[in-house]
Amino acid sequence: MQTIDTIEALEALYGQPLPTSTRKVADRLTPEYRVWIERSRFAVLVTVGPEGTDGSPRGDDGPVVRIEDDRLLALPDWRGNDRIDSLRNIVRDGRVSLMFMIPGSTNVIRVNGRARLSADPALCDSFARAGKLPRTVALIAIEAVYFQCARALIRSRLWTAGDESAGLPTAGRMLAALTEGEVGGEDYDRTWPARAAATMW
Repeated sequence: MQTIDTIEALEALYGQPLPTSTRKVADRLTPEYRVWIERSRFAVLVTVGPEGTDGSPRGDDGPVVRIEDDRLLALPDWRGNDRIDSLRNIVRDGRVSLMFMIPGSTNVIRVNGRARLSADPALCDSFARAGKLPRTVALIAIEAVYFQCARALIRSRLWTAGDESAGLPTAGRMLAALTEGEVGGEDYDRTWPARAAATMW
């Protein structure tokens, strides 16, 4: 199979982007981008490190990030699986990307920048909720922010297809298959809703 291995060959195939694709990029939050990010409760965080890349979903019941100023976002690290793959990457290589989504909208707002981690008590305290604190906060310096072409979400019918989860393997089933039954299984799935509710933050 022939592959494309030069930028020249790639650009010859695709041509040059239109101004609508290039003029939308800003190096800080415009008022419109600010409104969008303030409304987003979900983002995908992409990081890079010596082992490769990592994509991690991040979500909250309010804004997923806090806007510190037009060039700085704060992303608290709430409870998860404690693998800390993204955080390890940020410590070693600060390059990050975020994709912000809002249910019902076919646009995606993208932010590229550089992150550093802080466990500063005052900063973590500022995110307190019901006595719970994030262990760290990623401070993301914005280098580029722009909206993504809507075609991917339109094609996938992400917000309009309805619930398509019937018949999918559960987390417990996947764990049991990977570990020959040592962890996971039906008990994991049965107890998960209560466990998640008790450890959400």
